[in-house]
Amino acid sequence: MIAVAYSGGRDSTALLHATARAAQTLNASGAQLQVLALHIHHGLSPLADAWLAHCQAQCAAWAAQGLPVQLRCHRLSERPVAAQSIEAWAREQRYAALRRMALEAGADLVLLAHHRRDQAETFVLQALRGAGTAGLAAMPARQWRDDICWARPWLAQSREQVEAYVQAHGLSFVEDDSNSDPRYARNRLRLQVWPALSEAFPQAEASLAQAADWAQEALDLQAEVARQDLAGLVGEAGLEMAGLQALSPARASNALRAWLSQTLGQAAPASLVRRLLRECAPEVAGLWPCPGGQLRLYRGCLQHGPAPELMPFTPLPRCLDLSKPGIVVCEDWRGQWLVEAVESGGVALERLRQVLLAARSGGEQFQRAPQSVPRRLKKAFQEAGVPATDRQGPLLWVDSALLFVPGLGLDARQWAAPGEAQLRLEWQPQAPGLLQRSS
Repeated sequence: MIAVAYSGGRDSTALLHATARAAQTLNASGAQLQVLALHIHHGLSPLADAWLAHCQAQCAAWAAQGLPVQLRCHRLSERPVAAQSIEAWAREQRYAALRRMALEAGADLVLLAHHRRDQAETFVLQALRGAGTAGLAAMPARQWRDDICWARPWLAQSREQVEAYVQAHGLSFVEDDSNSDPRYARNRLRLQVWPALSEAFPQAEASLAQAADWAQEALDLQAEVARQDLAGLVGEAGLEMAGLQALSPARASNALRAWLSQTLGQAAPASLVRRLLRECAPEVAGLWPCPGGQLRLYRGCLQHGPAPELMPFTPLPRCLDLSKPGIVVCEDWRGQWLVEAVESGGVALERLRQVLLAARSGGEQFQRAPQSVPRRLKKAFQEAGVPATDRQGPLLWVDSALLFVPGLGLDARQWAAPGEAQLRLEWQPQAPGLLQRSS
């Protein structure tokens, strides 16, 4: 099964027809190929229904002539939001629908009808946006993504060659009325810039497409170097920043961008890459918001995780009984206390019968060990290397004295005497809906 993205326009019509003819020839030699035309009804144009009807009629006519082609259509039900680019929305929705339709039909190859002019235009548009190597590489001829091989067999063919094929076979196609709308960047380039550029530089299309090929080669080299550099820098704890910063600035930036792309599932904003390279000193802790969550630097390693859900309000202080081993849920704080019996290093059971649960108010001091000097919480967190994400949660008090601090643990002044019945405490923040029942 071979799938072809088929809008009904000139380029996709030519590609679908050529693919079906090639399949017909191979089938005559014993192959059993079927060509699947995938049409996406965007619902953005009043002519969309007419385009679908044209595609249905054309595929039916070709099938009647013996070409092994069948049509499948998908109507998009969603609409772009007010601040969203229609071009970006349509492209994202179209590729998602094409992937879904192809996989449902058992096809893992989807042919796209982009040609050399499209490639040259993409290179110019990316350059005007200040893109890096990945953007200037424009469209790859073949790329495996989301279990589909997206292939552009005509990427080296000129627009004139595609038009010649259409004329030679007398193919009919639809004209998208939005192609003349100057609100879209690609249309402005085609209508206002390209004619003058081609007249002044007749080889512009071929030269710009060649530049995209060189950028693709450079991109492949960058990926190869990044794989080599990251091999010794990435472990269970995350990305080791000391090793990253030992690389040359260019290689460090390249490796970081590659790691972020793998970790986030998308290209990281250039501003985020620059911030991380500038601010990620291996000896400090920090947090940076990023697509899909946040990045945390802890003990010299950069890690990715979900962004913590903000508390809608600070819960009021309240009393709690933590004198029995088990789990005690605190839904107002979106977490729970784990209470376990221990032989040493815990707090006397009797002191946990009525403890006060309260938020930080400022001025609290924590003593890490019996002989150490009490420190203000901020200083204690810094000395212990506790990241900001692990400092959240309620404080525990008993008889007006600080008992327990999330991220730091039990205050040394509250440790139980040897031989005394005692319990260990642990604060466990959890997502809503995943809290265990109180024991």
